Amino acid sequence: MAVSRQVHPLDKYVRVDRLPHLWCPGCGIGIVMSAMLRAIGRRISEGLVREENIVIVGGIGCTARMSLYLNFDTVHAIHGRAIPFAVGVKLANPKLKVIVVGGDGDIAGIGGNHLMHAARRNMDITVIMVNNMVYAMTGGQLAPTTPTGLYTTTTPRGNPEKPINVVKLVASLGANYVARASVTHPALIETYVYRALGKEGFTFVEVLSTCPEMFGRHIGIKDAVQLFMELRGKVKVKAKPSLNESYYDWESGFVIGEYVDKDDPGYLRMIGLLR
Repeated sequence: MAVSRQVHPLDKYVRVDRLPHLWCPGCGIGIVMSAMLRAIGRRISEGLVREENIVIVGGIGCTARMSLYLNFDTVHAIHGRAIPFAVGVKLANPKLKVIVVGGDGDIAGIGGNHLMHAARRNMDITVIMVNNMVYAMTGGQLAPTTPTGLYTTTTPRGNPEKPINVVKLVASLGANYVARASVTHPALIETYVYRALGKEGFTFVEVLSTCPEMFGRHIGIKDAVQLFMELRGKVKVKAKPSLNESYYDWESGFVIGEYVDKDDPGYLRMIGLLR
């Protein structure tokens, strides 16, 4: 006897024929994807975004594979090149709502140069960077976001380097909206993505996430729930944090909130493609 599958409210935005997904048990990417889809659904229901005008672009990595499961026009680009591909899509058809999804290695490491220039231009795209603080898909190597002192497969004595604070970086370059969220607070992910999608110019949401297999296990936290609670204990929620509070350190924790919210003209308006 065939068992009918229960319908989920977000199924219409997901290519359910491609499930189950490939993410490890305890991975935070599923939390990010569902929160993002709820935010998109709210914008669609308001009539501010048309479903057929949404384009999702991912590069390479665990997070970028999200593009394979979404029932929109999606692109699985090469490593680090999701942002320039998204810029090309937006310039070719300004009416599209273009969203980039990627990990910290894809966006801030290999694609870091593109991130900086998209923020500098105030390009009209939304970037959602899921930050699990390590190169997860390729074996747990050091990422530009790995906190100082932590073990990775390429820093067995602990990371000697200072990590990049991506929130402060994109804010300094003029992005219209910059927020940091965490998978430990899914409702805030939805809120920040919702707000990002309602603005012109460059909008950026960093989401701190758990990777039990390639991050947690290597720092001695093998249990996915324990890692989740460890991250939750390090997260501090603030309504209007200053950029000086965007410090990025595993020991002292992370402040999440909306760091920048302004309405400077986006790139398309500046070059006359949006009036």
